[in-house]
Amino acid sequence: MALAVQERQLDRPIIHLEQAESEALWNLSETAAALLDRSLSFDLSELLTDALGRLRSALADFREGTSGHGYLLVKGVLTGDLPDTPLAYGTRALVGHPTNGTLTVVADELGTLIGYADEKNGDLFHDVHPVQGEEHRMENSGSVAFDFHTENVHHPLRPDFLGLLSLREGHESGIATRVASVRHAVAHLSAAEAAVLREPRFKSRFPTSFTRGTLGEPPTTAEHRIVFGSPGTEFFRFDSFNTNPVDREAEQALGALAAALEAVCVEVVLKPGDLLLVNNHIAAHGRSAFTPRYDGQDRWLRRFYSHNAVPGWARRMMASERVLPATADILGVF
Repeated sequence: MALAVQERQLDRPIIHLEQAESEALWNLSETAAALLDRSLSFDLSELLTDALGRLRSALADFREGTSGHGYLLVKGVLTGDLPDTPLAYGTRALVGHPTNGTLTVVADELGTLIGYADEKNGDLFHDVHPVQGEEHRMENSGSVAFDFHTENVHHPLRPDFLGLLSLREGHESGIATRVASVRHAVAHLSAAEAAVLREPRFKSRFPTSFTRGTLGEPPTTAEHRIVFGSPGTEFFRFDSFNTNPVDREAEQALGALAAALEAVCVEVVLKPGDLLLVNNHIAAHGRSAFTPRYDGQDRWLRRFYSHNAVPGWARRMMASERVLPATADILGVF
């Protein structure tokens, strides 16, 4: 077949691109990357051609958020020639690289590629790799185990989707990206625990990726609920490192949720050319620990965020194309 073949191994949502599709996506990515160099205002989802119809259809289905899995794995994405894995934080080693086009086309099909003004200088593409001296940071420069979290738990405009494209597997095979769906986890909660998680009895600290270079304790959100939505179509906001209960009963419910997510966890070992897409309101994700060597061949992923309904008022406050306003400028809006 010349089209993508959708598989479900152990009921896992996986799309395998065949060679012709991989090449078509790569050619499209080169075009998209060139357009991005000219302007960030293009909607690059329109570049997906009939040759990639099954991929576009799968992305459209995933965008609807009806799946209980909360993730989609696309295999066979070409990544081209790569330099060594960066050693420092924020090096922007792949400016103009065709994978910028790949990620933008996918992000724009799911919504709109976005960055955050107060995270990584508003970068739209985040290089996920270990940085020496930051092994224990709970962000993409660390290498210790990174527990379950939804991205930017503190933010009024959390990303709807994120994507992780594997460029290099690193020295250790079996490093897992761990994904757990709240829609699967609720079956492991008691009615009382689930009810508490639906009440505004939790606060979340700002993640360290938003507070680099600042002194003192990170700010926290107002009290918020963790689980929301109708039974069977639940959503959540949760960060195992940054979300804290405000009372004993909430603490017990939070512990039950952590155990439930662990019970339903799916471990995805990303190989080069694997693109893992996550619905940030349905599934939390994390990473198993690994030992970097800092020799240019360590594990390297690229991440993007996508938002499918940026409000008009927020767009008018953006200082840069596709970059959401600083958190302090919009706190209290919701």
